[in-house]
Amino acid sequence: MGKPLVIVESPAKAKTISQFLGDGFEVKASVGHVRDLPQNASEIPEHLKKEPWARLGVDVDNGFKPLYVVTRPDVIRDLKRALKTAPELYLATDEDREGESIAWHLLEELKPKIPIKRMVFHEITKKAINEALRDCRQVDQSLVDAQETRRVLDRLYGYEVSPVLWRMIGSGLSAGRVQSVAVRLIVVRERERMAFRSASYWDIEAESATEPSFTAKLTGVNGSRIATGKDFNDQGALKSTAVMVLNESAARGLASRLAGRPLVVSAVETKPYTSSPKPPFITSTMQQEGGRKLRMSAQQVMRVAQSLYERGYITYMRTDSTTLSDTAIAAARAQVRSLYGDEFLATEPRQYQRKVKNAQEAHEAIRPAGETFRTPDQLTSELRGDELKLYELIWKRTIASQMKDAQMQSVQVKLDAASSTGDKVEFSASGRSILFPGFMRAYVEGADDPEAELETKEERLPLLKRGDSVAVSSLEPKGHQTQPPARFTESSLVKRLEELGIGRPSTYASIMETIQAKYVWKKGGALIPNWVAFAVVNLLEKHFSTLVEYDFTAKLEDDLDEIAEGKGQREPWLRAFYNGNAPGLKKLVSDHLGEINAAEINTIPIGTGKDGQLIVVKPGRYGPYVKRGEQTASVPEDVPPDELSVERAEELLDAPKGDTPLGVDPSSGLKIYAKPGRFGPYVQLGDPESLDGEKPKTASLLKTMSLETLTVEESLQLLSLPRSLGKDPADGQEVQVFNGRYGPYIQKGEERRNIGDDAEARLFTIELTEAVEILKAPKVFRGRQRVAAKPPLAAYGNDPVSGKPITAKEGRFGIYITDGETNVSLRKGETLDELTAERAAEMLATKREAVASGVVRPGRKKATAKRTTKGAKKSSKTPVRT
Repeated sequence: MGKPLVIVESPAKAKTISQFLGDGFEVKASVGHVRDLPQNASEIPEHLKKEPWARLGVDVDNGFKPLYVVTRPDVIRDLKRALKTAPELYLATDEDREGESIAWHLLEELKPKIPIKRMVFHEITKKAINEALRDCRQVDQSLVDAQETRRVLDRLYGYEVSPVLWRMIGSGLSAGRVQSVAVRLIVVRERERMAFRSASYWDIEAESATEPSFTAKLTGVNGSRIATGKDFNDQGALKSTAVMVLNESAARGLASRLAGRPLVVSAVETKPYTSSPKPPFITSTMQQEGGRKLRMSAQQVMRVAQSLYERGYITYMRTDSTTLSDTAIAAARAQVRSLYGDEFLATEPRQYQRKVKNAQEAHEAIRPAGETFRTPDQLTSELRGDELKLYELIWKRTIASQMKDAQMQSVQVKLDAASSTGDKVEFSASGRSILFPGFMRAYVEGADDPEAELETKEERLPLLKRGDSVAVSSLEPKGHQTQPPARFTESSLVKRLEELGIGRPSTYASIMETIQAKYVWKKGGALIPNWVAFAVVNLLEKHFSTLVEYDFTAKLEDDLDEIAEGKGQREPWLRAFYNGNAPGLKKLVSDHLGEINAAEINTIPIGTGKDGQLIVVKPGRYGPYVKRGEQTASVPEDVPPDELSVERAEELLDAPKGDTPLGVDPSSGLKIYAKPGRFGPYVQLGDPESLDGEKPKTASLLKTMSLETLTVEESLQLLSLPRSLGKDPADGQEVQVFNGRYGPYIQKGEERRNIGDDAEARLFTIELTEAVEILKAPKVFRGRQRVAAKPPLAAYGNDPVSGKPITAKEGRFGIYITDGETNVSLRKGETLDELTAERAAEMLATKREAVASGVVRPGRKKATAKRTTKGAKKSSKTPVRT
């Protein structure tokens, strides 16, 4: 008789659990999902390819039955072998809809004839695993139905709407139930910024000569309140005429008339208040704080949290629950008492109840694992880098949740003065002090350092009472501009989606990555939509408005929750969604196809130019461009939409286009054109007409050049590149100098070297002798010398998945394991002496799982393969998966 078989999702999780279960169990990993809907036409069985629904992978005419294909046949074979001798099967996948679905798919594919037990837990500790063994249940079919409904829904949405985008806007685009709404939110915010008109206003700041000194701001003149930013609307106009707007001259004049005059305290108002700790982390708040404090993307936060969970450091990281177990509360309170003393411990245990619109299934909040919490200092030898930082963040938030409120006090002081000409003016100053820091001693939301944050929270004023005279050391007029609405960051977008009840915490990280692949780019942390995103949102708003309505998308989540709770049924719901008369998705798409005007959808108005003509921007095949009548000009890719004003558009349109030749090349007689391009300005020799349709020679301008000042001589120099310097006397190979993407460089055969300092100045003057010497120097990559590849440090046989040799190599960041396709670094504390072939294969399998599930981005080879697959999908006319 063999051992009971326990199946989890990941090899890392399997390793941790097997340590707790001991030799009496065999623990194996499914490496994520083992079945899924087909991703391209080649995966559809031959006998089904002619079915009208085959393209979708869902039989919409037969109960919306999904067509599942095995995605990991090697894993299934391995599990079936292990199952032959096992007396029992434990399905220990995650305790959520996705985990329940994986367990169901395993049963469907393995078809076990032995007792089956569903084993659930929310933390990987010995106690939790043993309790889960004693308290097993059956697979919850309602959760499986909810997940399957969600999967089918997303497939129908994406595969019906995405082809419309391809046809009307461009190939390779995708639509999705949540991603399209996320893109719409970003585009709507950018439209607001584009429509925004700034207003200017002035005030005066008075610096006191007291100890401590403080700053008072001008708030009123002769009984009228001075305008601040909140008094202007988005068009720069005042919302009310009851306020006075100071301009620069008025502010400076008033300041000069107040010079040397004291301020007199007219009122002092003191108000105590309390600040309570935030609840422990849920998935979305962890992603938000990880972005604010650790500068990590949502994808990075989830990848690191997944690793911490699987290795037993934190509880399950996909949850909407702010609840802590009694064990966790006791552990947190004991640590507060130990680290900060009883005076910081909340009088009663704090329990945070949160009624969530779309709650994740029965989990705790995210917290340190175990009955006692390990401090970050205790884990410095086990965790490092982002893992330690995120663990510390989770630990602090959990501890702070059981601490006392912070006691604060605010002080508002009003001060009067009279100018030399009799103006009655009023200033205001505010301060606050911390009477008792409470939870802020451990954690302050949005702050990197609680101690430093406590100092910034305090703005102390001197003791003042009504009638006191306050000497002024300086008066400074200050100008201000109203600001447009802030762009979304990943953190703020996650927060907004959560507020709207759209999507789930487990999907936000993948949504952030998906929209940045096609529709959004980052500037700092801000998410900026490209012009393709504007066109997509135009199309969806005008012709499929229901699909991107916030309430409609949130309602879908409510419906899926009802199916998960057993209150709804998947087939009737999907039938109504797809075939209904509301109208359903199928009819919605077919009815609107004939109405869509592609030219209109792809036209985004900018404004009217000086000549009265409308200026628009269009997302073109070779990048965005502005258009005025028949005149066009490329838009540089790094220009955000809100910065493409009418004035900027006219500059681009009026810049030299190259329609008028700059001159003529005396040697060939061809005309020379200077043009702005998508990737920067360039010169062109001849045109397709004069070259019988051949592509003209082009050359990019150097960074020190501009279209406005470019001469014919400079153009000819650029077009002369690459420049031959002669042959290397040592081997007879030709040496040439090029102007490349990253600057001028020398090349001989396959050898390349950057020219070095003053590269652009030396591009046309460097001689053969100097170039040969540069080529002799070792290669340098990003400031580091390149060296020949080192031989492998060790070999571990062939990988069971890829079939390729596994070796250990030394790289730039230390020792890593590779099979030539997948690389994974050794963990801290691991050595090659202890590494076995099984462990090496497990590490690679874990990395592949992380890449497949989207929590880790693939390497360059993987990305290339993905593009190839995408091409195959296009050729088979199967929509891209959303």
